[in-house]
Amino acid sequence: MIRRTRLAAGMCALLAALAAGTAFPAGAAAGEPTGEDAPKVDLVLDVSGSMRTRDIDGGTRMAAAKQAFNEVLDATPEEVQLGIRTLGADYAGDNRRTGCKDTAQLYPVGPLDRTEAKTAVATLAPTGWTPIGPALLKAGDDLDGGNGSKRIVLISDGEDTCAPLDPCEVAREIAAKGIGLTIDTLGLVPNTEMRRQLSCIAEATGGTYTSVEHTDELTDKVNQLVDRAADPVVTPVATEGADTCPKAPVLKSGLYTDREEFGQQRWYRVDVLPGQELRASVSVAADRAVRPDYGLLLRAVTVKGREIVRGEATGNGRTDVLSTGLRHPKPETEDSDSDEPAAETVCLVVTNSFSAASGVRAAPGLPVELTVDVVDGPGDADDVASFGLGRGWWLLGALVLAGFLAGLVWGWLSRWRIAVWRTN
Repeated sequence: MIRRTRLAAGMCALLAALAAGTAFPAGAAAGEPTGEDAPKVDLVLDVSGSMRTRDIDGGTRMAAAKQAFNEVLDATPEEVQLGIRTLGADYAGDNRRTGCKDTAQLYPVGPLDRTEAKTAVATLAPTGWTPIGPALLKAGDDLDGGNGSKRIVLISDGEDTCAPLDPCEVAREIAAKGIGLTIDTLGLVPNTEMRRQLSCIAEATGGTYTSVEHTDELTDKVNQLVDRAADPVVTPVATEGADTCPKAPVLKSGLYTDREEFGQQRWYRVDVLPGQELRASVSVAADRAVRPDYGLLLRAVTVKGREIVRGEATGNGRTDVLSTGLRHPKPETEDSDSDEPAAETVCLVVTNSFSAASGVRAAPGLPVELTVDVVDGPGDADDVASFGLGRGWWLLGALVLAGFLAGLVWGWLSRWRIAVWRTN
């Protein structure tokens, strides 16, 4: 009985503390209307005969795609206009000319009726050819009009079968129109040639390529890309890291792209004022076959070489993109009497341990995407921010401590009352 009473008192105090902690959010919620045209996404799905293959979680590639699409349709943000286009879904014959025209709009790009879209996806069955180039051309037309972001998400399990219309050239032609359309590609159980082709398509428009071997990976990645369409469009800035910090380019807040050779280090510099916080993340894409067991390391160091903080990640060949990040909190002010405190120069060092597979070209280097964000630190110089709670963290700690003490006092009083009762 005493233990139950103590536990109840402690839990009440902890719940009250957690409720108070949530009253101090780290930042404003996303999703505010921008007044721009609605973002548009066209999901382009390969429904060729090879999608019958059973090698994704014990089921067919088509079954995995259907399951992923149903979950994505449920999670699509209301503000996104979404459509579905197929390739190779209708013609099962041997006539190449006819097979290479086999692309159709299964669900038009527009406000999403989830039930109608799911019903359309349920009717699909693996059928014919793989006309990726023609499908991309038509998908570009599907997204015509409006000034919002536009994104094609291509999901395929094989390379295009309709040469000489090269889908990579089609992607470059779309990029050359300057309409701000991004193509992201996902390869189901990819081979070398498919990986090369889908990577080229994505790179031509500033998109991403990802290989997928499991249903949940496909769902997560398509969801991520659809959500990204609703975010403000950010154009990456090309930069070139140096081999030492003094020679490194100075970066502001933004998104940057570079290339890094196998096993290389690239250096960049960021100026951080007292009271500011540096947040940085880096992704390296394996756009060609690499040996398994690789790693990625992002370090923040001082100009004298002292490490401040690091982030690291490892892979085993099951993914084509490896990412990591770090946070460097407010640097201390050395001269508090100065009217304009000096900035601290932080050196960001990106190191990879990728190695090329046998017979694979090592040049050019692997694609690198670096995000730099310099923001005002939470609160004043005397505040301590932890886990994004800011001042709420102190209140949370105080309330938890108060709850613990209250539980002890309550338990002591209960024992005293029982002792008195037994005496009487």
